[in-house]
Amino acid sequence: MKEKELIKVIKQELNSNYIGDDCAYIKNLGIVITQDNLVEDVHFSMKYISPYELGYKSAMVNLSDIAASGGKAECLTVGLSIPNNLDKTFVKDFYNGMKLACKGVEIVGGDITGAEKIFISVTALGTSKGRKISSRSNAKIGQKICVSGLHGSSAAGLRILNNRNLDKENKFVKAHLTPVARLDISENIGKNTNYDYAMMDTSDGLGEALFAISEKSNVKLVVDFDKIPYDKDLEKFENWQDMILFGGEDYELVATLFDAPCGMNVIGEVQEGFGVEINYGNITKTLTNDELFAKTYNHF
Repeated sequence: MKEKELIKVIKQELNSNYIGDDCAYIKNLGIVITQDNLVEDVHFSMKYISPYELGYKSAMVNLSDIAASGGKAECLTVGLSIPNNLDKTFVKDFYNGMKLACKGVEIVGGDITGAEKIFISVTALGTSKGRKISSRSNAKIGQKICVSGLHGSSAAGLRILNNRNLDKENKFVKAHLTPVARLDISENIGKNTNYDYAMMDTSDGLGEALFAISEKSNVKLVVDFDKIPYDKDLEKFENWQDMILFGGEDYELVATLFDAPCGMNVIGEVQEGFGVEINYGNITKTLTNDELFAKTYNHF
């Protein structure tokens, strides 16, 4: 079963208006909050990631959700479950990696327990003070589709690692193991936007984010594939175009805005209708749920 299908079930059973975005926006408290779990051999393998890199990435994936909301990251809590064959060195390196990622965002508590495999659960809190908070349901007809950074690099890095190439200096491997949450771009958007807008990160892939915004906002997103920024060395890989659209874990931002901010590229526009159209030169392709299910990584 797909993750978003399970989320629909949970949202329906809880009858909650908060579930659905990268962060829950608790307006009366002025906070945004998110939680992510990382499970050994599902989200990562200790065959190719160090404890330091694991700590770094565990923090970054949550900071990226805060960035996707337009809020300001304030603090994290960390739940860490580890096998009894790991020692204090693992824990020390893990938290030092987290500290590097946080850079002023304080780790304020959490829990640590034993487990058969490594299990990490991080909760991040941010403030909405002085910010316009996003929602994937806020895309408006006439807005530009804007993206930050390069797409497909993390997927290339994972493919390299899965081929047992552990070159940590490879640019694609670095993109996969040590991503950077786009808090700088999020701050610019959150502080300077005075209208409703949609924004997500690309943790589950650019295509997945585009489809989610279209679905929740009931609009059509029309994208020019040639305008999506990517590292040209991706073209050396088989199915490189799919890596750009479906690879995931780039942790870049995709937003619908009337004016493209500094640091983002316009790749298309929001139109009346429904769905996601990708233009490849003279060929137009409609993104389908079945294609997303088949090509997007499924943690289940």
